[in-house]
Amino acid sequence: MLKVEQAIVVEGKYDKIKLESIIDATIVVTNGYGIFKDREKLELIRFYARKKGIIILTDSDGAGFKIRGFLKGSVPEGSIKNVYIPDIFGKEKRKVKPSAEGKLGVEGIKKELIVEAFRKAGINFVSEEGAEKTERNPVTRTDIYEAGLTGTPDSSEKRKKLLKKLGLPERLSTSGMLEVLNTMMSAEEFYEMMNKEKENS
Repeated sequence: MLKVEQAIVVEGKYDKIKLESIIDATIVVTNGYGIFKDREKLELIRFYARKKGIIILTDSDGAGFKIRGFLKGSVPEGSIKNVYIPDIFGKEKRKVKPSAEGKLGVEGIKKELIVEAFRKAGINFVSEEGAEKTERNPVTRTDIYEAGLTGTPDSSEKRKKLLKKLGLPERLSTSGMLEVLNTMMSAEEFYEMMNKEKENS
């Protein structure tokens, strides 16, 4: 069982059940949009953010991103990290039909992909704390501009293609993408990846 220090915020009870089989952590359920009116639950999330930090892990659909945005604006202090599951189309076994956008939610994603999503977000599992960390040059807004991911007519298409390649949701904003890139690679590795993309296109 992998262990993280932070509290993990998920949308529903089935997401919680899935995570409990993979990760040893405090898991808080928002009950979907219920969090918008649940002051007590919001206070609990704020408390965890201040005390040990929170990790937000919602589905990659519109509702999931709406909940993320609400939490980001409602938790003024402490540490917030975002973990994004990839866009995978399909239907959870317990459901009669797929979600509105046809994407699998947290509960339907394979264990290996969830662990990988945590690693991509730069989350250290407690058992890995002893690993040495090396300082690296961060990817900046200038880097993503120079790579053609912003500021040109086809930037949006290029971003979507890159997000798909990295197994990240297509709805990710430019800021969100930059945040995730910095947990995954250095500026040098980013340029190396983009140059390979150019060669292959």
